[in-house]
Amino acid sequence: FGSFVDKTVLPYISMLPQKYRNPCPDRTEQCQPPFSFRNVLPLTDNATEFEEKVSQQNISGNLDPPEGGLDAVMQAAVCGKEVRWRNVTRLLVYTSDATFHTAGDGRLGGIFLPNDGHCHLDPSGLYSESQRYDYPSVGHLAQTLAKQNIQPIFAVTENTLHTYQELSKLIPKSVVAELKEDSSNVLQLITEAYGNLSSTINLEHSKLPDGVSVRFESHCRNQTIAHSGRAECLNVRINEEVRFTVTVSASALSCSWSRKEFELRVLGFTEKLEVQVETVCGCECGDGGIESDDMYCSHGIGKFSCGQCSCSPGYLGKACECSQENSGVQDLSEPCRKEKESALCGGRGHCLCGVCICNHQLRGRFCECDDHSCTRHNNNMCSGNGECVCGTCHCNSSYTGEACECSMLNNACQVAEGPECSGHGQCKCNRCQCESGYQGATCETCVTCPTECEQFKDCAECSARQSCRSECLGVTVQMVRKFPEGTLPCAQWVDDGELLEFVVLWAELGSLLLVRERAPLSDKTFIIITSVMAGIVLIGLVSLVIWRGLLELYDRREYHRFETERQNARWNESGNPLFKSATTTVVNPQYMEE
Repeated sequence: FGSFVDKTVLPYISMLPQKYRNPCPDRTEQCQPPFSFRNVLPLTDNATEFEEKVSQQNISGNLDPPEGGLDAVMQAAVCGKEVRWRNVTRLLVYTSDATFHTAGDGRLGGIFLPNDGHCHLDPSGLYSESQRYDYPSVGHLAQTLAKQNIQPIFAVTENTLHTYQELSKLIPKSVVAELKEDSSNVLQLITEAYGNLSSTINLEHSKLPDGVSVRFESHCRNQTIAHSGRAECLNVRINEEVRFTVTVSASALSCSWSRKEFELRVLGFTEKLEVQVETVCGCECGDGGIESDDMYCSHGIGKFSCGQCSCSPGYLGKACECSQENSGVQDLSEPCRKEKESALCGGRGHCLCGVCICNHQLRGRFCECDDHSCTRHNNNMCSGNGECVCGTCHCNSSYTGEACECSMLNNACQVAEGPECSGHGQCKCNRCQCESGYQGATCETCVTCPTECEQFKDCAECSARQSCRSECLGVTVQMVRKFPEGTLPCAQWVDDGELLEFVVLWAELGSLLLVRERAPLSDKTFIIITSVMAGIVLIGLVSLVIWRGLLELYDRREYHRFETERQNARWNESGNPLFKSATTTVVNPQYMEE
């Protein structure tokens, strides 16, 4: 389990100290400081520890809408030792309600170094180089996930669903599913996504040498599909066998090298097939075969020439193993086709002398019957309660259903005393389907029903006031000073502000006995409480008067000091000898008034 926010630099997060410590928009809500990625808990089989770590997490926040999710996926993929990946099927569930930053966005924060694709988790599990390396590109991330055999499941909310669907198209062996706002469907979502991943088989090749091309044929159940870049079979069931035919071709360009290699691998699996290619660019074929090689053609029935058998008249087949006289047909593949244009043996076997030799676990004239393709329940074929016959479960006498998952018994729905499912549900497949508001194996728990404390509150309250009418019908009320040992009292605050305590017990005859205690205050207790309250009020008043008197004394002293300084002040008025007026008057000597 890990969590992520974004790179801890501007403009992705706020660097104001107060905002950094609590990035939530609402100041009343407490958030943890932002971080890039933290590996909170490595892979473990301890479910209790996982629940504790998840429940201890607190939300955080950043400034811009996208988040640093790709940084988190990259670190989770390459930090195998820290995450404790094992050599098995690897799933990575990515949940978010926002989009993601990708390569180049780091320049906004002054980060120019491309992502190096290495692990940078410190001892606390924190991604320590987020401020140094840019976000990874989608292509880099897709390559890393494929190399590490990690299959991502993007569980995202509706507002970002389209973005992650486009991302999934660029990452092989990934699926996208819509996550509800409250994440209530996360378990169902992961289960369905895993089913989609495990039912899809993809075969692909690595980078091919120059001049070499590869063509695939996928033999998926009853159909054969040709592919050029990647072979694929969909809706593959558990323990179902699929076949791929790979044709490798070489052109004249391949004559420039002696031997090259490439790999074939099934996505999601650790095994791979290394193919070594060596081309023969010149070949001399004569009309006659090599005598020692003729033994390959059914011990001399044909001549081996130029890599194939040239069969004697009346014999057919790759190694001249089929007699045309015994089969009675010109085309030995005809008996292996169910229809004229259908695949040989339904694409699930190979034809040998007019007879289908079926692949493993298949049978039938045209290999149409699979005794290992029945519906599974709890990862058991036919739930372990029946036999798979040609793709259909034949259930035992006490089971029914498509996967024999439904028991016809009802012992698990029985209650020691009472009707099936406690009268609040129906027994189906030996399991109680409870009505709304009830739960439990036998619907014995009512979620919406009032508790005993809520049910008898009114009776206990009216008994304390001695004003009961219909609240305590059928209830025996006793006033006691002390509860029996081992009982858990109900506590309720009543309108007069006092605490009411009572205990609900069942009598031997089935009648309900309500035992309650509400001890009245004695005169001595009342005097003590009154005296304490009066003393507190008196101390408060005296403290207030003293504080007000000291404040008045301080104010009078400060005012007297101010008046003394004002009277002693001497103000001297004198002109500034450097001052010159800004106004200048000039009299014209030629001007004469009339």
